[in-house]
Amino acid sequence: MKKLMMVYLLLIVAFVGYVVMYRLEDQRRSTGWQDGGLHGSIGENYVMVTFQSGMEYWKNILKGFEDGGDALGVSVDYRGSTQYDAKEQITVLEQVIAKKPAGIALSAIDSKALTSTINKAVDAGIPVVLFDADAPNSKAYSFLATNNYEAGATAADEMARILGREGQVGIITQPGQQNHDDRMSGFRDAIAAKYPAMSVVDVREGKGDTMIAKNAAAEMIKKHPELKGIFATEASGGAGAADAVIAANKTGKVKIIGFDTNKATLDRISDGTISATIAQGTWNMGYWSLQYLFHLHHGLTVPAPTLGNDVSPLPPRVDTGVTVVTRENVNDYYAK
Repeated sequence: MKKLMMVYLLLIVAFVGYVVMYRLEDQRRSTGWQDGGLHGSIGENYVMVTFQSGMEYWKNILKGFEDGGDALGVSVDYRGSTQYDAKEQITVLEQVIAKKPAGIALSAIDSKALTSTINKAVDAGIPVVLFDADAPNSKAYSFLATNNYEAGATAADEMARILGREGQVGIITQPGQQNHDDRMSGFRDAIAAKYPAMSVVDVREGKGDTMIAKNAAAEMIKKHPELKGIFATEASGGAGAADAVIAANKTGKVKIIGFDTNKATLDRISDGTISATIAQGTWNMGYWSLQYLFHLHHGLTVPAPTLGNDVSPLPPRVDTGVTVVTRENVNDYYAK
């Protein structure tokens, strides 16, 4: 009888142990933890949404997003409006929301226009993080990007160095897009605060189009014969300004500082038409956007601020950094 009771007791202990281990394993799977670290499933889909989807600029960000997906064993998709059009991007985002992905990484073409659609995704239980271009009044959980205000100030310091701290300068930008507004503000504020012999005499819209930017720069050069420099807050603006300077036979006389490291910009730095460009940490934007979405989807982090939760809050803002690219280091930035 005692032996039988002992057998029953061992069976009960084994059963309880099995149940405990099963629940722990189930919990690991449901929160993304598996042997060897974090891991999801191929049916777990995360989507990156941008605008002007054919732009070279997005390629390295998407590469980081894909690398993040590979590291976690999840699938990723890329969607974007084909034009620089807020209504088209809203339509694309609505279509993505309808498919109920595990998370959305978004670069907002218009900080105000996209807010309600972003909020719709979050209210539907879909985590959203923003990268590159913010929508600060939305319910998105985090913003991963260059500190664009400081990047603009860095461009101002480089322009001052190139011009010997004096001269008239102009700006080509994309008004209404938060990242470009911040870059322009940082540039203008730094000029006003630190370089009294310099002044911003003109600001024009480039609309993310090389030809439009070229025409804007040409008009700027014609209106201001003493113009010494142009700061473009994005890559197409820099390329357009370079074309305008060449056409006006003012190469070397009107200095250009661009933004980002597409091949056209790097080539113009190599030949001396563009003096410098501001390189962003684009891969970081994509990779960490995917990581943050995964952690939110699996409940491994919570939105900041937190009130004594057991898991750490998601940082609401992440600066992915910049570097000044000149003729001295331009070869380091060509695709290998």
